[in-house]
This record gives sequence, C-alpha cells and structure tokens, in this order.
Amino acid sequence: MHAVFLTFFVVLISLCPALAQAQEARPVHGIAMHGAPKYPADFTNLDYVNPSAPKGGTLRLSALGTFDSLNPYIVKGMAADGLGLVYETLLEQTADEPFSAYGLIAQSLETPPDRSWVAFTLRPQAKWHDGNPVTADDVVWSFKTLTTQGAPFYRVYYAHVKDVVAETPSRVKFTFDMAGNQELPLIVGQIPVLPKHYWTDGKHDFAQTTLDPPPGSGPYEIGTVMPGRSIEYRRITDWWGKDLPINRGRYNFDRITYDYYKDGGVALEALFAGNYDFRQENIAKQWATAYDAPAVKDGRIVKTEISHTLPQGMQGFVFNTRRPLFQDRAVREALTYAFDYEWSNKQFAYGAYKRSRSYFSNSEMEAKGLPQGPELAILEPFRGQIPDDVFTTEYNPPKTNGSGNPRTNLKKATEILDAAGWKPGPDGVRAKDGVRLNFEFLDDNPAFERWVLPFTKNLERIGVKARYRVIDPAQYQNRVRTFDFDMTVGVFGQSNSPGNEQREFWGSDKADMPGSRNLIGVKDPVVDALIEQIVSAPTREDLVVRCRALDRVLQWGYYLVPNWHISAWRVAYWDRFDRPENPPPFALPVAETWWAKP
Repeated sequence: MHAVFLTFFVVLISLCPALAQAQEARPVHGIAMHGAPKYPADFTNLDYVNPSAPKGGTLRLSALGTFDSLNPYIVKGMAADGLGLVYETLLEQTADEPFSAYGLIAQSLETPPDRSWVAFTLRPQAKWHDGNPVTADDVVWSFKTLTTQGAPFYRVYYAHVKDVVAETPSRVKFTFDMAGNQELPLIVGQIPVLPKHYWTDGKHDFAQTTLDPPPGSGPYEIGTVMPGRSIEYRRITDWWGKDLPINRGRYNFDRITYDYYKDGGVALEALFAGNYDFRQENIAKQWATAYDAPAVKDGRIVKTEISHTLPQGMQGFVFNTRRPLFQDRAVREALTYAFDYEWSNKQFAYGAYKRSRSYFSNSEMEAKGLPQGPELAILEPFRGQIPDDVFTTEYNPPKTNGSGNPRTNLKKATEILDAAGWKPGPDGVRAKDGVRLNFEFLDDNPAFERWVLPFTKNLERIGVKARYRVIDPAQYQNRVRTFDFDMTVGVFGQSNSPGNEQREFWGSDKADMPGSRNLIGVKDPVVDALIEQIVSAPTREDLVVRCRALDRVLQWGYYLVPNWHISAWRVAYWDRFDRPENPPPFALPVAETWWAKP
C-alpha cells in the first residue's frame, strides 16, 4: 500500500510542471510580445478610430505598374494592390503598440508562459463570403499550403512551427520546436486564413496565378477587375466581423478602388485632375516643387505632413555580395565614400531627408556611441570574428561638405582600394586577381536616376565603372527574386518589435534561397547568432540591446551605401474625407480608419 502511494506521489510530482503550465495557459482576448497588451478584455474600440464614423462613399487610390493575379501569396505573377482587404487573420495587430495582437477570426488564444505552443478558438460567426464557416481545417490547410507552395517568406517566418493540428472544428493548436520565442504565438496569428474548400475543389490551383476572385473572410470582396488597369473592392454590409470591438470605426468606405499608372509623373497629374483621391508622396523634389496645381492652391486638395514614430529601418544601394567584386569588404567600404549624400540631398530633395546610419533608424534599437554594459557583453564573445571598429568607433556614413566636389572622400576611397590591392588597369578600371570593378546598377524606378548618376560619376573618378539601367517592374522583380543583379536599391523595413523576419533579411540559410529578402547575400555566423538572440529575447529591454548589437555588426559590414529617411508621411488628398483626431503613431491606415464626409 505504501509502495503504491509512493509511486503515485512520484508520478504526481513529475507531472506538476506540466499541470501548472496547462493551468497557466488560460484563454485570453489578446497578447503582447512583452508584458501585457494595452486594451483590456472589455475594450469597446481602438483609441485611434472614430467609433461613430459614418459608412459610405468611395476611396479611390492609385498604384504604379501593373497586375495579372489575385493571388498575393505565391511568387508567380504580379498581385493586385489591396488584396489584404479580402482576407483576415487569427489575430489583429494594433498600430499604437510596439507589438500586441487581439482576437479577430480567433475569439481567444491560449499559450503557456514559455510560449512553446499556442491554441486558438475560432469565432462561431466567422464566415467566408460564400457563406461557408471558417474552420480550424481552413487554418491548418492555409498554414501547410503557404509554407510549401507560397512565397519563400512563409517557410522562413514559420520555420519553428513543428506541428499544427485541428483539435476540433473550432480549435487549432500550433506546437513549436523551441521554447522562449516570445514572438511565435503572435506571428502565427498573422497567418492569412484561406478557404480550403475553394482551393481544393479540383477547379483551382493555388500555385498558379488567377483572375478568378476567390472568397475571403474580410470586410471587402473583390468587385470589378480590369487586369493591369484597375481593381474594385466592395464593402460587405453584413460582414460577420463588423461589430467586433477591434473593428468598430474601421472599414468605412463602401468602395475602394485602385487605378494603375505606368509612370509616377502621370499618376501625379491624375491626382490633380481628380481621377483618384489620395496620394502618399515619396519623392522630396516633387513634394517641394510639383504640387502647384490649382486644386492644391485653393485648398480642394489638402497637402500635409503627418508625423510618426515608426521605425524606418534601412534603405540603401545594396551590394550583391554573391558577386566576386563585392565579396571584399574593403571594396564595399571604399564605394560608400563615392556617394555625396549632402550635395544630393540639397540638390534633389531640398534638404528634406535625414541620412540613415542604422538598420533600425528612428527607433530605440538604433546603435549609437560605443557598445557598453549588456550590449558589450553580447558582442565580446565575437571579438576577432567581427571588425575591431565595432568596439572602438561609432559608425557613421562618410560625410562631405556638400559642395558637389567630394575630393577628400574620393581620396580616402582611393587609399582603401590601393591598400586592398585593387589596381587601375590600362583602361583606368581597377582589378584584382582577374576581377574588375565593373558593375551594373539595376532599377525599375527612373526617379532614382538623378541620385545614382552623380554616384556613378564619382565612382569613375576612383577607377570603378558603373552603369545605371532601368527595366520594367515585372522583369526587375524576376531578376531580384533570382539575385540577378550587381547593385540595386534595397529597403529593409523594421517594426517596433524585430524578430523572426531578421532571419529573412540577413540569415545565412536564406542567402541563396530565390525570393528571399536577403538581397545582400549576408552569410555571417555572428549575424546568425545575434538574430537567434533577438528571436529569443525574454524582455523588451533585452530585445532593444540585442538589436543594437546586430545593428552595429551590420553597420561595420559595409553591406550597402546608406540612403535616407524622413519621420513623417507626406500626403495629398482631395478634401472629401475626415480622419480620426488621434492618429496611430506606427501606421497610416487611410483605407481602414478614414471616412467620407457626409
């Protein structure tokens, strides 16, 4: 009797951690990456919406280029803009918190303290546009399909999901192959949930482009489609999610349309002509000089800047380090001295931009000064594997006097190339071991030409031959996907809570994966190790310090020529709309939160 009781006691003790964990994984309405979410379970609406905003009217938007597909989740084809309005996710991220998410298709979620798994219970009212219910089988099928047939991003982003199971028709559980990844339950909640019954009916092939509108579960359905020219989205008035607190005051337009233009200048003139309603301007020179139309002068078009605190990440002229000429760090360093940013910003942007120096620009994750305290402790084990500059010097891009004659910088570039053994040949182009400093700058946006051409002329002065080439967007996309370029413009956007996407940006195992976002081709075990530390950061403070450490190593890798950023959205829109008085700091959700004036 005593032996039986002792055995039972031992078994009970061994189960206590699991029992305690199961007890702590209670259903909740929302989750934050670190700490608690801002909005309580009984919240009525988001702070950055007008819950009484009237419904109705049309928002007409523009897009550049073309489209030939209504499937945005695969590599093939050019997907139409706005398709996110058609589909929903398990959770919805807010735009006024670093990273919190609340139940959308899921009415609740459960995850243990170590976040080794997450389970979602679906809302019984969630339905597809054709009337079928959204089920756990849809979630499982969506995950497995996206990570096998979808764009490479999904395989990378969800690499640590070990298993996904529909436990009941309304409950789905994801199990991870690691514990302590704070982000995994939240990013699993971002998975687009797709209609299994539609894609498995024997008539539709998910792996192929399509212009046949599939049913979604979101607030809008696809209306009229004119391939390459325009697409319309129509609000579903009896949408199942319209009365949820997360959606109150959102999705106010009855119709949202996108008209396509081949050229940015033509698109701007179309705004002035009243052919569409809203434009976000990304070209500083146009913002300063081109908005002199009568409709702007008399106030019918509102021209304004909306400040934000959104991290700006990094934009730059990226080196494709898969190319032999860019595998030499000295070459990459030397070429950064040939870009006269100060003169270019004054000449082409009226001084509107701030030079980017960090891969986490405009955020607390930006590395400044020298590494100290916890950050130094993170970097110390890698001493000898990373440049000594990481420990001794604050990184800043080369600076000129803005005169347009960067003689001092070009002299420095020449000295770096000479020291690295790159000698001028008979034609003046430098070479080393049979590799010539001769490359092509590939682009699909002619607006960059005025920035790039002075750069190429400066390169010529130091013995580097560079050609600027603009190709059509479809061809450009295909070449970038296969890394068939020497140099191009790269944009690496960052959120307030960096995590798993860093593997996609800089991970060694993504460098040779076609379609990945590791455009540069970074293959560095130190970078890989720092990424894993970011992914497993247990607190916000740890995340910030670890991002600074990664930032510092990337800065001194000279992987690109840093460009610029601005901490405001420049927008122009016809005065037919109202917007919330308290806009969110981390997004510009025009289609979601603005409304048409009565």
